[in-house]
Amino acid sequence: MNVEVTSVSRKEQKLSRTAAAAYVISQEDIRRSGATNIPDVLRMAPGVDVAQIDANTWAISIRGFNDQFANMVLVLIDGRTVYTPISSGVYWDQIDVPLDDIDRIEITRGPGGTIWGANAVNGVINIITKNSGATQGAAVSAGGGSQGKAQALTQYGGKIGNSGTYRVFGDYSNQGNLTHSDGTSPAADGWHMFHGGFRSDWSPSPRDSLTVQGDFIQTLEGGTIDAVYARQLPLERTVNEVVASDSGNLLARWGHKLANGSDTTLQVYFDRYNRLAVGAHESLDNLDVDFQHHLTPGTRHDIVWGAGFRVTSDEEEPGYSRSYVPASRTTNLFSAFIQDEIDLGRSVWFTLGSKVEHNAYTGLEFQPSAKLLWQPTPRQALWISAARAIVQTSRIEANLSADLAVIPIPGVGFGVIQVLGNPDSQAQQLYDYEAGYRAQVNKKFSFDIAAFSGSYRHMAGAVAGTAYFTVDEGPPHVVIPLIFQYGANAQTYGAEAFGTWTVTQRWRISPSVSAIHLRANNTYLVEDEDNTPQIQTQIRSSLDLTRRLDWDVAFWHIGRLRDGGAGAVPAYNRVDTRLAWRLGEFTELSVVGQNLLTHLHAEFHNDYEVQRTLVERSIFGRIAWHF
Repeated sequence: MNVEVTSVSRKEQKLSRTAAAAYVISQEDIRRSGATNIPDVLRMAPGVDVAQIDANTWAISIRGFNDQFANMVLVLIDGRTVYTPISSGVYWDQIDVPLDDIDRIEITRGPGGTIWGANAVNGVINIITKNSGATQGAAVSAGGGSQGKAQALTQYGGKIGNSGTYRVFGDYSNQGNLTHSDGTSPAADGWHMFHGGFRSDWSPSPRDSLTVQGDFIQTLEGGTIDAVYARQLPLERTVNEVVASDSGNLLARWGHKLANGSDTTLQVYFDRYNRLAVGAHESLDNLDVDFQHHLTPGTRHDIVWGAGFRVTSDEEEPGYSRSYVPASRTTNLFSAFIQDEIDLGRSVWFTLGSKVEHNAYTGLEFQPSAKLLWQPTPRQALWISAARAIVQTSRIEANLSADLAVIPIPGVGFGVIQVLGNPDSQAQQLYDYEAGYRAQVNKKFSFDIAAFSGSYRHMAGAVAGTAYFTVDEGPPHVVIPLIFQYGANAQTYGAEAFGTWTVTQRWRISPSVSAIHLRANNTYLVEDEDNTPQIQTQIRSSLDLTRRLDWDVAFWHIGRLRDGGAGAVPAYNRVDTRLAWRLGEFTELSVVGQNLLTHLHAEFHNDYEVQRTLVERSIFGRIAWHF
């Protein structure tokens, strides 16, 4: 109840005072999980659906609508959005933070558009790294295991004069090929990554703070794709390809406390990436400026307001089967928000706010919300909320042209199924209603329950247009167009619950369960239903065997994915375990086993272009020094 969070209202507040379904993964949780990447860390959070497609590709979403480019969850790293406007999804293979440097991961299930803006529809994942002052000295770690997995980190933190600190690091990881979906042969999806970065923090005066940080990441990986060769029709092949990407970012954030007790934050960041995949080269530059002011006028109001500007420029070169019209585009996003938490007395708080955005695709959009929280006692909190959130149109939905498949047509020869964007786009909308209750029953047991109901409108999907005959781009053939339209609706309802039971001073158990029902009223959204497990359960055990020996076990049950034409994925159970031994104050040895119950299992359908592989049982050992 006393855990501090900032992601719900963009200000520091205790979890007991948040009228939202919030969950915090602490650094201790991360360390004891034995996870080796951020997607595996996110498996700990209730209501978060993490499915591995192949060795370097994940589908991650909250409360349904999962796929490789799930566009209804906003992901941030230290306040920097990391989704790509090309798809409004996240390239998870380009997202890396040394796990030891993460202070916490705050996860808000449900809309956060009032303060974070577009794409914060079904949730917000905010990865917050440690202040460089907390990572002084040297750190070296190395590990390796089955499947060709290897990781290494070198890091050093020091001081800058009397008011500043810094850290610099270099990080490397390698993942070997997983198993082909036939279960008998190796796939071609291995990958390796180099990551270098820094963070510096200054306190030039008692009222000022300054953070400057940056990263550079380079990846090289493989994958098996189904490719139509648009310039060599009717050629269609399944090929093993090489995917290469490099990305970098630079962020500066200045915080200032005013004499009246209020505070302001100005953040500016620039990021860029280049990516070669499916035969296409994609590059994007993004510049974002964000200002925020937090003030408390009088005794009953706690206000946060701000404004922002973002300019994005991308360039797309044609690939095997896809291109964009136009090939390059620059877009602007203007935004402003205000949120007021009003103390109504008798431990009741009412929060009202809205964000206004103007984007290049659908123009002016509003994302309002209202929340009511009541604390009958300091150890209990009940809350309800209502909100509207939107998904900003992506380049894929507006400007894509892609040959999806070649099919035989008697008397004609062949036909090409072609996916086409729709420049006349609409914002996809969610109207969300939630309620929750959390309580600290006693010193040993606490729990948190949230229920939700969502109505989705103007959902995007590809609808069949009128077929036509053409002699362009190859031999004469029929084109069967699938055009993005915004006429579908969907409804969801469900609940999530989790608890913490401190059995003894040395043993803690953390169970959770989440359930969701998703119903769509249009055939092209059936796949979204099929991509959503209706039930997920988890139980984690953390036991200190001795003062220096830790043993952790986690068990998951993930419900099946139904057959939507891509092949059903059976329900599966997963067990991970970690045993760690601390040798003195500066050294730790650990061994981790993952997916111990089954030798091989699938977690997701074949996604667009990417063929799934099978997740394997694995073991990983690691040694870490801090000095």
